[in-house]
Amino acid sequence: MVAYAYLRVSTDRQDLDNQRHGILEYANTHAISHLKFVEDKTSGRLKWRSRMVGELILETADAGDIVIFAEISRMARSTLQVLEILECCVQREIRVHIAKQQMVLDDSMQSRITSTILGLAAEIEREFISLRTTEALAKRKAEGKPLGRPRGSLSAKLKLDDKEQDIRM
Repeated sequence: MVAYAYLRVSTDRQDLDNQRHGILEYANTHAISHLKFVEDKTSGRLKWRSRMVGELILETADAGDIVIFAEISRMARSTLQVLEILECCVQREIRVHIAKQQMVLDDSMQSRITSTILGLAAEIEREFISLRTTEALAKRKAEGKPLGRPRGSLSAKLKLDDKEQDIRM
């Protein structure tokens, strides 16, 4: 049996520390040791099969393994995708734990109801984030302020900074 901890953030500006901390606390209280962390920096809007969680569930994890998520929204931001992930895990006999809610999800009716409600909450939250972002951009535009990063300016850290050696080779 292997225990995997799936961590996901949407942007490079976010960090995984809060999720990691919550999962480690959960694992300690439930005597789950030797976690293998899978870190993903991608939007929850992307289909789960094309993200690292897809590779983890469809290829890496085996029957009897555990996959721990910090919360339902880290699985996906769509109710349908959350339910698809759970169905796949049940079929492959992979146990799913949700650290924040202290839950183990299985094929029971209670798990399906809970995951549907929490998945819907994550989906609604995603829509609110999108609406707030659209409103903020429209306000900046109406005020005549520039949108995005100023031309020619560089970020303190770029996405490819960690790959500099490989690029130079």
